[in-house]
Amino acid sequence: MSKLKIEGNNCLTGTINVSGAKNSAVALLPAALLCKNSSKIYNVPKIRDIEYLIKILKILNCDYKINDNALEINTANLKNTPIPEELSEQMRASYYFMGSLLARFKKVEISFPGGCHIGARPIDLHIKGFKALGANVEIIKNKYIITAEKLHGARIYLDFPSVGATINLMLASSYAEGTTIIENAAREPEIVNVASFLISMGAKITGAGTNTIIIEGSEILDNGSTEVFPDRIEASTYIVLGALVGKDLKIKGFIKDHINSVLTKLNECGVKFKIQNDEITISKCKNLQTTDIKTEVFPGFPTDMQQVFTVLLAKANGISTVTETIYESRFKSAELINTMGGNMKIKDNVLTIHGPVELKGKELYIPDLRGGAALVLAALIADGTTYLDNITLLLRGYEDIVEKLQNVGAKIKIVE
Repeated sequence: MSKLKIEGNNCLTGTINVSGAKNSAVALLPAALLCKNSSKIYNVPKIRDIEYLIKILKILNCDYKINDNALEINTANLKNTPIPEELSEQMRASYYFMGSLLARFKKVEISFPGGCHIGARPIDLHIKGFKALGANVEIIKNKYIITAEKLHGARIYLDFPSVGATINLMLASSYAEGTTIIENAAREPEIVNVASFLISMGAKITGAGTNTIIIEGSEILDNGSTEVFPDRIEASTYIVLGALVGKDLKIKGFIKDHINSVLTKLNECGVKFKIQNDEITISKCKNLQTTDIKTEVFPGFPTDMQQVFTVLLAKANGISTVTETIYESRFKSAELINTMGGNMKIKDNVLTIHGPVELKGKELYIPDLRGGAALVLAALIADGTTYLDNITLLLRGYEDIVEKLQNVGAKIKIVE
């Protein structure tokens, strides 16, 4: 079985280019099913989740062409085939086919979605929203069967500003009769990215990026085109790495407004950096200060970054805390970093980090996608060699991570 071999304590310099955002791309591909014929998505990252989504597109009888990072999807022969468990369980984002197939066919059958095990991840908000639009939802064993004679506009209030539910309800309501209003909607950049794609098809959507989104139902959508936003989590991951082991390390191709909360916390830790247009230059901070983090929905500090940021806080002078408010099981990487020499304590949803510590290489496993990124950073600052198993979870969300790190001087490779 393949593992990552990482030798620590090497200075990294050069440029890392940010890829298209995983969290946008995995919603944009299912959204393409709303087109009657064709659509084109640019800057699609080459990651495992996209590979699984393309397999689902094949099952649904879609034709596609890939040219570099551009994906052209033709849905002229789209068939409403049940999506099997062996594909839906591979990723959380498989649930976006619920919204798009329900809109197109008024019926969808799909097994329970999968993804990383980071805590309870119910889709009750999606289901309540579909019901409000006029759908009937049955759960038979491990499968959702969602049907509707017709979909009609509705005013939907989300009890929590869920990204997945917001996107799924935008997809489903795009073909509903009348007006749909989503209140307490998520405001993440992925919402704006998907909305811009739907608008390019001819959808009438306003308010994306605010807490109220209005969708006027359409009869025909087609010829959609969009570019996947830069991955704010990937960019933030490499920026934190630069603060740990960088020497004028450059991270290029991000949108600053998407990562302001991370940059703010870096400032609090005493990290110096220079931003020019879409490029940041950052070097190792030799006197890291503590800070406290509380994960929040956008524009707050992203839950997808807290595990990575704990590695930086492990080198800070004093005690820091991370309060996780989104997922209750997102501290698994902290326990593994402790085996490398970390001093982190978990109580309920709060992680207390004592620093600075010296880490040593170990043989470990990757528990989940973002925990995997945290362990890669920990290995890159550790003394000795680290081996990381279960690397497919990491490759779900970081395009060419091994090659990108090698190109800036990291001693990292995949071994059997």
